[in-house]
Amino acid sequence: MSLLTTQQLDLTIGGKQVCTGLDLAIEPGQRWALLGRNGVGKTTLLHCLAGLRRGDGGTITLAGDNLARLSPSLIARRLGVLFQRQEDAFPATVMETALIGRHPYLKSWQWETQQDEQLALDALQQLQIDHLAQRQVDTLSGGERQRLALATLLTQRPKLLLLDEPSNHLDIHQQVKVLELLNQWSAQAERACLMTLHDINLAARYCSHAVLLFGHGEVVSGTIEATLTEHNLERLYLHAMRKLTGDWGQAFLPL
Repeated sequence: MSLLTTQQLDLTIGGKQVCTGLDLAIEPGQRWALLGRNGVGKTTLLHCLAGLRRGDGGTITLAGDNLARLSPSLIARRLGVLFQRQEDAFPATVMETALIGRHPYLKSWQWETQQDEQLALDALQQLQIDHLAQRQVDTLSGGERQRLALATLLTQRPKLLLLDEPSNHLDIHQQVKVLELLNQWSAQAERACLMTLHDINLAARYCSHAVLLFGHGEVVSGTIEATLTEHNLERLYLHAMRKLTGDWGQAFLPL
C-alpha cells in the first residue's frame, strides 16, 4: 500500500498556482526530494500533504485513508513533520523535547513510560546528541536544535516523514550523517520520506525520486534518473547547468 497519494491535487497560494492536477504516490522505501526556486511553494505543498493546509481540489490519502477525515492524533501516528523553524514554546531539556514525539500515543494526563524514554534515548543516540540529554534546549546551537527536531520525529515512530530542509543549519559532515540516517530509516519497516532540499547534489546522491515545482502549476515527478536532467534543472532554476559523471557518481554544476 502507498504511504501517501495525491489525486488531481490543485494548490494555490496568494493567487499563484503551486501545482495543478498533481498525481503522486509515495511507496515504502522511497526517498523523495522536493525541489524548486525560492517562493514556488515547496513549503506550502509540504504543509498541504501533512494536512496543515487544504488544497483547492483533489484528494490526499494517507496509508489508504482520506487525509481530511483523519484525526490529528491518528495523522501524527502515521506521519511526522519537520518545520523550517524550531520554536521553543516552554523551557525544556533535550530529553523532554524528544519525548514530545510520544505524545500522539498518550492519553490525557498520561505520563511517558520507561519504554518511551528508551525510544527517545535511542533517537538521540542516532543523531549523536545523547550526551546533551539534560541540556536546556535554549542553550543549543542551530545545528544541535535541528538534530534534536529530527530525533523527536524518530521518537514519534511514524511511517512517513515530511521534512522541510532537513540539512538546514548542519555542517557538511552532519548533512551527510543525517541523510544517510534517513536513507537507512526509510529502508526499514515500510517507511518513506519526502524532503525539500536546495542542494541538487544531495538530492541526486540520497534520494530515489523527485518532485520538481516550476512555479506556475507545472510539476515533474519521477525517479531521480528521469527528473534530474540538465534540461529539467535549467528550466527549474532558470540557470545553465552541466551534469558531471565519474566513478564517484554524478553531480550538477551551475555555469
